[in-house]
Amino acid sequence: MIVLRSVLFNTAFYLNLILRMIVLSPYYFLASHENAWSVPKNWVRSNHWLLEKIVGTRFTIEGLENIPDGGYILAPKHQSFWDAYALLPWVRDAVYILKRELMWIPLFGWYVGKMRMIPVNRGARGKVMAAVLDRTREEMAKGRQLIIYPEGTRRPPGAEPDYKYGIARLYGSVGVPVVPVVMHPGLFWPRRKFLRFPGHFKVRILPPIPPGLDPDVFLQKLIDVMETESDRLLVETIEANPHLPLPPTAAKRYLELTSGAPAPSSLPPMPPSGSAI
Repeated sequence: MIVLRSVLFNTAFYLNLILRMIVLSPYYFLASHENAWSVPKNWVRSNHWLLEKIVGTRFTIEGLENIPDGGYILAPKHQSFWDAYALLPWVRDAVYILKRELMWIPLFGWYVGKMRMIPVNRGARGKVMAAVLDRTREEMAKGRQLIIYPEGTRRPPGAEPDYKYGIARLYGSVGVPVVPVVMHPGLFWPRRKFLRFPGHFKVRILPPIPPGLDPDVFLQKLIDVMETESDRLLVETIEANPHLPLPPTAAKRYLELTSGAPAPSSLPPMPPSGSAI
């Protein structure tokens, strides 16, 4: 059943994306910046509904009261394609710094261009990166919310932290609060895997870190806060979903956090390879 539900969901997910982009494009490109946000935000909501109804995966958001008014940096854990888009309905006017190659994709690149996302050549240095920082400050000055993943790329649940200094550089440059977010969607929508698993997980929004700290002090504080709460939430999520097949990183970390108690999974750990989605 998990295989069948995964096939149905993945098919519905991409059909939902393609059909909405085709049908709603005239409205999206003619609407104002503010009104055009309804198209991607409603797409996200529909994907949450599909995931719940087809796969049986639900989530709860805790800590919405920690989101400040105006501009801020949202700093979520990044484990899955799910968390690349899932929080958009709760962010007023999100902006991403993304690979410039994404801007070259027909239709998709036009969509992100409409929302004034910030393209970057990841191999660039010097003046190019300074221009990206200038553009980021310009967008943040309009009260927008920058979504950036502190570890840079998707990491499996329970993996050793690998935070990049880029978020500290941005923090010191734009002068807004940083809102940490921890969650473990990678247990249900694993990276580079075809299967989707049912269950329930929490998205936990933590109190914002105020601007004005030394960037090095800020980065260490961010790591301490996020990793402490991420560990706590990992244990909660695994124990609330004993049916989940755990990736090796999650099983190992659970054992470390629970003094060697076996992970409560009725299924064997997931194999290290699989179909990429």
